[in-house]
Amino acid sequence: MTFRLYDTATREVRDFVPLEEGKAGIYVCGLTVQSEPHVGHVRSAVNFDVLRRWLSHSGYAVTLIRNVTDIDDKILAKSAEQSRPWFNLAYEMHARLTEALASINVLPPTYEPGATGHVPEMLELIETLIARGHAYAAEDGSGDVYFDVRSWPSYGELTRQAVDDMESAGDADPRGKRDPRDFALWKGHKKETEPESAAWPSPYGPGRPGWHIECSAMARKYLGPGFDIHGGGVDLRFPHHENEQAQSRAAGQPFASYWMHNAWITTAGEKMSKSLGNSLLVPKVLERVRGVELRFYMVSAHYRSHVEFSFEALEEAAVGYRRLENFLERASAVLGEIPRTGMPCADFVVAMDDDLGTPAAVAAIFDVAREGNKLLEAGDSAALRGTAASVRAMLAVLGLDPADPAWGSAGDDAALTGVVDALVAGLLAPRAEARAAKDYARADVIRDQIKAAGIEVEDTPTGPKWSLSKEH
Repeated sequence: MTFRLYDTATREVRDFVPLEEGKAGIYVCGLTVQSEPHVGHVRSAVNFDVLRRWLSHSGYAVTLIRNVTDIDDKILAKSAEQSRPWFNLAYEMHARLTEALASINVLPPTYEPGATGHVPEMLELIETLIARGHAYAAEDGSGDVYFDVRSWPSYGELTRQAVDDMESAGDADPRGKRDPRDFALWKGHKKETEPESAAWPSPYGPGRPGWHIECSAMARKYLGPGFDIHGGGVDLRFPHHENEQAQSRAAGQPFASYWMHNAWITTAGEKMSKSLGNSLLVPKVLERVRGVELRFYMVSAHYRSHVEFSFEALEEAAVGYRRLENFLERASAVLGEIPRTGMPCADFVVAMDDDLGTPAAVAAIFDVAREGNKLLEAGDSAALRGTAASVRAMLAVLGLDPADPAWGSAGDDAALTGVVDALVAGLLAPRAEARAAKDYARADVIRDQIKAAGIEVEDTPTGPKWSLSKEH
């Protein structure tokens, strides 16, 4: 089955046909680094990380560019509130974002460009738009430069809107605009309210780039004038992505062949955002569940489905993931190390090829794990090896492999496991003797001592097995 994805521009599921056979170029709009990332922020990164992993698994050489907006009105306002340099705030929040994404095993992009490092490319694009008659410098002396939306007949095609039905662009003082809907490409420096460090020289006077021009310039630099997939949150469709497409194509670039947008994580039916006061910072959430469990919670929902966040739902998902983890632990106790190079089952492949159908893909993993548990009970180790390898391979495609070093230091964990194994074995031996002598009271005392140390013991047909308690 050919990989198919929902294209926001055409509003249909289409076969993925890359511009260059065997390669996939993806641009994802990253965050404006004004504050710490919450769960809603990182969902987009997880969704496009799954896309990247699936395309790579399917044999594509993937180039993923995910930008960072490190100069913006919000950053300037927030830094002023905190009485700190704007670049210091952006730097710290970028570091927090990197930590949050690493904690849920989002692979680093091929490159992560920052807006402040690409001002020359943005000015070059602005000059092209002016020369082509699609942009103009304001005549009010502000130093602002605007895109002329009426000069581009296709403006509004991405979101299927008519210009006359659109609201005014609220990104700059409208006095210098020919039309209230024209949007800012360049913002003249405001000496009274903005620091000198937030301005770059330009033919129009000192200033800084508008938000939309940033992504067009960076996508062009790293992926070329035309590329395969442009992604981001559904809230970016308008005005951000509409404006990106208009200015890039007006400059003579084909831009994105497919548009993909992930839905929100909501709380009380509203988009999770700091302005609503309902954000859930990633480090705080990870005080209640592990990173792999948070990722499993997000991956289990389809990327185009809104998710109503609750800790009850998150913890229920965590319990589900632990069942898969427990199966692999029990299988490895019988088989030794389980290879990661197993084959995903057919249902998993069909689900992933159908617009990244992760809910059905996760269901397929549980189906295979159930078969594996039956094999464990039957003692069929030959068939068990292929089943367990398949489960591990499918989890790996979703970034959920329990043995992935991203979830901790594999070497340290192995050494610690060996030490604990020897200590627990020293307690399990007298427990086994007590059970054999039918001294169940003494056996229970030993079991409670082990449990108090944060270790669960399960009696299996092949002998007692231990694991760390999920409550520790």
